[in-house]
Amino acid sequence: MKPWAREALALVLERVAVTAAEVGDRFPLYADPDTGRWTTTSRGSWTGGFWAGLRWLRALHTGDGRDRAGAAEWTGRLAGWLGADTATRGLIFWYGTALGAGSGGDSASVSLRVRAAGACLDDGFAPELGIVPWGAAFGGPRLVARVDGVPGMVPLLATAGGAEGRRAARSHLDRHLALCLGEEPLRPAWEWTAAGRWAACPQPAPGWSRGRAWLLLALADAALWLDDGAYVERARGLLGPDGEATATDVVVPPAEVTAPQGLVDTSAAAIEAVALLKLAAAATAPEAQRLRGRAALLLEHLVTVHVTTPGPGRPSGMLLNGCYDLHRGIAVRHELVWGDFFLALGLALLTGLVTAHDV
Repeated sequence: MKPWAREALALVLERVAVTAAEVGDRFPLYADPDTGRWTTTSRGSWTGGFWAGLRWLRALHTGDGRDRAGAAEWTGRLAGWLGADTATRGLIFWYGTALGAGSGGDSASVSLRVRAAGACLDDGFAPELGIVPWGAAFGGPRLVARVDGVPGMVPLLATAGGAEGRRAARSHLDRHLALCLGEEPLRPAWEWTAAGRWAACPQPAPGWSRGRAWLLLALADAALWLDDGAYVERARGLLGPDGEATATDVVVPPAEVTAPQGLVDTSAAAIEAVALLKLAAAATAPEAQRLRGRAALLLEHLVTVHVTTPGPGRPSGMLLNGCYDLHRGIAVRHELVWGDFFLALGLALLTGLVTAHDV
């Protein structure tokens, strides 16, 4: 592996230590691109699992018992979301516990993941709709199918309740695929109406940057945790040409297809890189090599162009140009905690710190 990946991973995980010192007992959400100062939340919102995941990546990287204790503490704080009415429990609990439960060997993370999986299956999954609905935890209509409620939820359900959990995981993904990919560009969100049918939601808008990335990640989750190569085949339709990737193929997606020129979303690119590496773990050898090569080019581009380097001014290791919410004008060129997580996870997968079966 080229030295750039190991050096970049060390830089990004050192940023985790700087962030931890700044935010104290609060969860980081997004940071100002000029100063590096974080906007935080008290409970983590839908992104809390990514902060716990970053802490586990740092602990695995350093091998320091203090980092491990910190990671375990932050994972434990996610328990307050166990009964929350939201499909983002998949993101919160899968990515917040998987590294601790896997490579970290943390029994508390294993226990929390089991409890979360059972809760999502027992009180979350709606058989009549075939999904875990988006839910009402963050306001708005409850019976919504949103693409960001799929990744994380698929492996979480797949590890709950044996065959029943696996059926729910497959149903949850397949229903979202049918809805979201039924139109071009991709429609990220649909609401179940009083008339008994699905209707497209205006937001997130068609062409939203993370829509495609989240679906790719969910397909990779399913290929691994449902042990079904058909989902690798489904991912090919979202990936485009099968040829060898080159540097000219590296594209950081626009925040939306209608976004102002130059406004991109690096967090979507980082999610896609992780999806490619996880898909590679489920693909045949020639295709796996192509997928890993494409992911490596994407990660190298992010590191070279969008990550801050040591020097005066803002902190180093920030993944800039992430777009949280273009529609509301929130953090449109910022460092995002999930962007940092997926960049670090991609680099950890590329360098062998963790494997695709760990997370």
